[in-house]
Amino acid sequence: MTTDLPESAPTGTIKALITPALLLDQTRLDRNIQRLARHAKDLGVVLRPHMKTAKSIDVARRVFPGGPGPITVSTLAEAEYFASHGYRDMTYAVGLSPASARRAMEISARTGAEVKLLLDTVEQADALTEVRVATGVTPSVFIELDCDDHRGGLKPDDPRLPEVADRIVATGATLAGLLAHAGESYGLSTPEALEQAAENERLATVRAAKLLRAHGHACPIVSIGSTPTAHFARNLDGVTELRAGVYMFFDLVQHGVGVCSVDDLALSVLATVIGTKPEKGWVLVDAGWMALSRDRGTASQTVDQGYGMVCDEALRVLEDVIVSQASQEHGILTIRPGSDKSMPELAVGTRVRILPNHACAMAAQHAFYSVVNGDSAEVVARWERIRGW
Repeated sequence: MTTDLPESAPTGTIKALITPALLLDQTRLDRNIQRLARHAKDLGVVLRPHMKTAKSIDVARRVFPGGPGPITVSTLAEAEYFASHGYRDMTYAVGLSPASARRAMEISARTGAEVKLLLDTVEQADALTEVRVATGVTPSVFIELDCDDHRGGLKPDDPRLPEVADRIVATGATLAGLLAHAGESYGLSTPEALEQAAENERLATVRAAKLLRAHGHACPIVSIGSTPTAHFARNLDGVTELRAGVYMFFDLVQHGVGVCSVDDLALSVLATVIGTKPEKGWVLVDAGWMALSRDRGTASQTVDQGYGMVCDEALRVLEDVIVSQASQEHGILTIRPGSDKSMPELAVGTRVRILPNHACAMAAQHAFYSVVNGDSAEVVARWERIRGW
């Protein structure tokens, strides 16, 4: 997965890449970024992009061309990385443990960045006193809400909500506000259902904010978001910020949900045909689950894309060709079950591009992006990615 190509500089064409290689279409990336930025502006809220998919300062600079802005992170490695590049306003959107809270505050103390924390229990809140004393940093904390029975967090009407807020303040920490994620939206597939999910997310979070304010807590930030609901929200009254992450790249799961078209997918894995078995209808490529991930997120959707949809080298979809099987370093291309299409001629040495079921999972298998534009074969840059926790 490494090459001798220089970093962050023109790198020839994709024909020079050793496969499997992760390609990022900058044209599609920019279009996706601008789409949600416009929507958030129209709705009058701050957009706090989640960098868990991108994990790259070069991608972040496309999101924030004028300089660092507010971001969400899923690992403390990301927090440290983005802090080193000047990002100072971050939300660590994973429920805290005492060790993670302390490390986050140590990052804050060392870099000057504010890393907001997330919790939903008094036990987690109690840990903040020791963290504050040990690091000399006052934690700023969100309470996590469960707005749709999908994840952790407290229900909007849970009587423990004010109790947790009181305990946060009692430790000397700052209550930043409330944070919700409408994860159940990933199981939807119609505009009407997605709009309703977005409205339910808003109503639940605003209701919880009113409850906290009635108990004397200002609750200045009301933060919601998932990629589906972020795009289908029509009214965000009472909400202050919107979060989403995979929207920068999109993937086949989001396509199945109805958030994007296949032409919006910015990531693909370049692979080489290394064998054929015509008697089985197979074409073998050198990209298995180590390059594509094991994610089978479309298996429960109307159209199962296997381990990924297959395109030619110029990113033109090969109709009904999917990666139907994957071992560690091999993928097997076949025609989708039930299709009347025939396998196109894919001789040994042919390059194909495989679109991701889940962009976060596919990208996580690779150390860098080889950046291209549209159907051009030129690789214009190499963008490194942060990895680990």
